[in-house]
Amino acid sequence: MSTQPSAAWLTQEAYDRLKQELADLEGPGRSEIAERIAAARDEGDLKENGGYHAAREEQGKMEARIAELQRLLKNAVVGESPKDDGVVEPGMVVTIDLGGKERTFLLGNREIAQGDDLEVYSTESPLGAAINGSSVGQSVEYTAPNGSKLTIKILKATPYKA
Repeated sequence: MSTQPSAAWLTQEAYDRLKQELADLEGPGRSEIAERIAAARDEGDLKENGGYHAAREEQGKMEARIAELQRLLKNAVVGESPKDDGVVEPGMVVTIDLGGKERTFLLGNREIAQGDDLEVYSTESPLGAAINGSSVGQSVEYTAPNGSKLTIKILKATPYKA
């Protein structure tokens, strides 16, 4: 079994957007937060300096996002949208019948659908792993996180369009 982090499939557009976000955070973002921290530090007593503590907290969140983006982009598989052939794979918007209820979601990485309110499941999630590679019309068995076995019918699978 590989200990490599699993690769995330990204559209070229998502990859480019994330690469630009990373450049902005690593360059101007870091400079700006460093200036804010220095200005707040110059105000005096750090124990009661809300501006200083807020800037340090924001810096921590920004550094976490930088690390997340670096990891994601390093391991990303960038590709064209999948073929519109009814096969469930990363980058597809999938509609399933789960226990008589229809659910529609994107199979892939949440970064692909940034700004879209579409629910996203990764191929590593139990549901994503169960349906990945199946075809429209096919029924697959899915073991839910609570251990119950459910049958899922694939109703529709179309490439995601941003």
